[in-house]
Amino acid sequence: MPESQVRALEVDERTRRRAIIAACSGNVFEWYDFTVYALFALSIAKAFFPGSDPTVELVKAFLAFGLGFVVRPLGAVLLGIYGDRSGRKAVLTATIGLMAVGTLIIAVSPTYAAIGVGAPLLLLAGRVLQGFSAGGEVGGAAALLIEHAPDHRRGEYASWLQASMAASNILGALVAFGVTSLLTQEQLDGFGWRLPFVIGLLIAPIGMWIRNTLDETPEFKREAEHRGDAPVRPLRTLVSEFPLRVLKGSSLSILWTVSSYVLVIFMPTYVQRSFGYTPSEAFTASLVGNVAMVAICVLAGIASDRLGRKTVLIAAALWLVVLVHPMIWLVQTQHGLASLIAAQTLLCIGVGCFVGVAPSTLAELFPARVRSTGVSVCYNLAVTLFSGFAPAVLAWLTGRGGVFAPGWYVIIAAVLAAPALVSLKPGLAPGPSISHGVSPSQG
Repeated sequence: MPESQVRALEVDERTRRRAIIAACSGNVFEWYDFTVYALFALSIAKAFFPGSDPTVELVKAFLAFGLGFVVRPLGAVLLGIYGDRSGRKAVLTATIGLMAVGTLIIAVSPTYAAIGVGAPLLLLAGRVLQGFSAGGEVGGAAALLIEHAPDHRRGEYASWLQASMAASNILGALVAFGVTSLLTQEQLDGFGWRLPFVIGLLIAPIGMWIRNTLDETPEFKREAEHRGDAPVRPLRTLVSEFPLRVLKGSSLSILWTVSSYVLVIFMPTYVQRSFGYTPSEAFTASLVGNVAMVAICVLAGIASDRLGRKTVLIAAALWLVVLVHPMIWLVQTQHGLASLIAAQTLLCIGVGCFVGVAPSTLAELFPARVRSTGVSVCYNLAVTLFSGFAPAVLAWLTGRGGVFAPGWYVIIAAVLAAPALVSLKPGLAPGPSISHGVSPSQG
C-alpha cells in the first residue's frame, strides 16, 4: 500500500478514536448528573421537600427527577433537528453546555429552610435544563458514532454510547461512596449532597473542548452536499416517511430505558429502603455491577456485528425477564454484600447486553438526513412515558410493601418491546452506506 494511503488510514483511525472520546467524554458528564441525583435522592428530598413522611419526601424528589423528562421530547425534537441541520458536532457541543448550566443551578440552590418554596422551584429549573439537554444527547451521540464507524464495526462503535453511560454510573458510585464514607449523615444532608454536582461541573469544560475540536462526520458532510440548498425538515420527513420505524424504535427504546433506570440507577436507593442495606453496601454493589456493564456493552456491540443485532437483543431481553425476580429474592432473603454484588452484577450483564446493542439498532433504522431527530424522538418518547417517573412510582410502591414492583416493571417493558424485537430482520451487521437508505438488517 502506498505511503500516502497508509497515512490517510492512520489519520482516519485517529479521527474515529477522537469521535469515540468526544461522544464518551460529554456523555459521561451528561449522565453522571442524572446518576448522582438518583443516588442522593434521600438527602435532596430532605433539603427541598421536608415533611413528616420520608416516603412522601422521596417520592417528591423523584417527581422532580422525572420532571426533567417531561421536557425531553421538546429537547429531542429541537436539538435533533439542530443536529440534522447543523451537524453532530454542533448539537453535542450545545447539549453539554446546557447540562452544565442545569447542574450549576442544582449545586448552588438554597434549601427549603433558607428560601421556602423558591428552593424546589430552582431545583426544578435545573432539572428542566438538564432534561432538555439530555433530549438531544443520545440522538446526536449515536449519529456521531455510527457515522464515524467502519461499516463492519457500527455495533462496536455505537456500544460506547451506553458504555460511557455505565462509566458515568461508576464515577457517580465512586463519588457517592467517597462522600458517604467521609461525611456523617448530618453533614451529607446539610451540604455533602452538593459535592458530587460540583465535581461533575469540573468535567464539563473538558468535554466541551473535545467536542468543539472534533471534525464533522463524513456521512453528514456527504448528506449536506447531496441536499445542497434544499430546505431541511427532518421532523416532517420523519413523520411522513418513517412513522412505522418511529413506532418500532420507540418500542425498542422502552426496554432500553426502563432496564437502565430501574435496574441500574434506582437500584441503590431501592435496596437501602426496601431491604435495609447501608449506603456503602448499595454503592459498592452498584460500582461492581457497572464495571461489568462497561465491558459487557462493548462486547455485546462487537457480538452484534458478527451475530446480528436481533440475536443479541432477544437473548439479553430473555436474560432480564428470567433473572430479575430471582435476583430481587436473593437480595431480600440472603442479606449480605456478596449477595447484593452478585445480583447487581448479573442484572447489569443483562442490561449491558441489551443497551450496548440498542444504539446501533436504533440509529440504523433511519437515514442520515433524519437520524439525529429519529433517534432522539424514539429514545425520549420511551424515557418520558415509561422511565422518567419510574423511580417515583417504584419508590411509592416499594414503600408500601410492593418489593417486587421493580421486577414486574422490567417484565412489562420487555413485553412492550417484544413487537420491535420480533420485527427486526435476522442477519449480520448491515452493508456499506446507510446515508440515504435503511440497514438491511433492520428493515
